[in-house]
Amino acid sequence: MAWSDLVAGLAFYLIIEGLLPFASPHGWRRGLALLAQLEDGRLRSFGLGLVITGLGLLLVVRG
Repeated sequence: MAWSDLVAGLAFYLIIEGLLPFASPHGWRRGLALLAQLEDGRLRSFGLGLVITGLGLLLVVRG
């Protein structure tokens, strides 16, 4: 893996993360408020699910 792949991945992440607050700031704020109300355990489970999904996608794409 080259450094350019890492930077491209970071750039793609920033683009995706910026889409929701740009397109729907009110909905994004409401979603963050809901996440802030979750218990720590549920939030950790959500985060773990995202990590596992991301790793799975990476394995499929990178083979």
